[in-house]
Amino acid sequence: MNEIVFKTDGEGILVRFYQMIENVIHQGHGSVALVFLIGVIFGGIVQYTRVDKFEKIAGFAMLKDTIVPKMLFLAVGLSSIGIYFMAEHGFAHLHIKPIVLPGLIIGGIMFGISMAILGKCPGTGPVSIAEGRVDVLVGAIGGLFGGLLFTLFYDDIFKPLQGESLGTGILPDLFQGNEQLSVLIFGAVVTLIAILIPKLEMEDELEDNDSLR
Repeated sequence: MNEIVFKTDGEGILVRFYQMIENVIHQGHGSVALVFLIGVIFGGIVQYTRVDKFEKIAGFAMLKDTIVPKMLFLAVGLSSIGIYFMAEHGFAHLHIKPIVLPGLIIGGIMFGISMAILGKCPGTGPVSIAEGRVDVLVGAIGGLFGGLLFTLFYDDIFKPLQGESLGTGILPDLFQGNEQLSVLIFGAVVTLIAILIPKLEMEDELEDNDSLR
């Protein structure tokens, strides 16, 4: 993995912002045109599947709509295989984060509750904003303020709250000598789960009423 070198030194919000940009630049994600193209394709898929609708995310939280979990399991199953073998051949880089259980548990609960209330996730939110949905824009602004508070009080509050790191690791590390096979089995099982999940959809009553007029 290429070492990331920060050219901007110091402390403060602006410094961290510049360091974030430098981090992305040095990771070598490809040209701006390629990143833009991937974004367009992603937005098109979200639009086509309509997973940016409130009913899809909220319905998932209430177990009344399974389109989102089917897509998530399918994406995880296929991408886990693709990304692992791409990384093995130098076409991608694995940026493995440390395991901090308290932070993951607390953050996961907050993330799930917030996603169910807003009816969006960080991936579908920008698509909804592009559609002109003001409620999602308000939620995004709230998220920015939340990120600001996290940055300002990270050292004093949030870092201790996260707990101790248990180190980094990925699933293939548990199967020394059979890493590739473990990835293939994991990807196949998760993909199979996506196929076996029954298809349920929670209808948008307002949209249905408009279509009848």
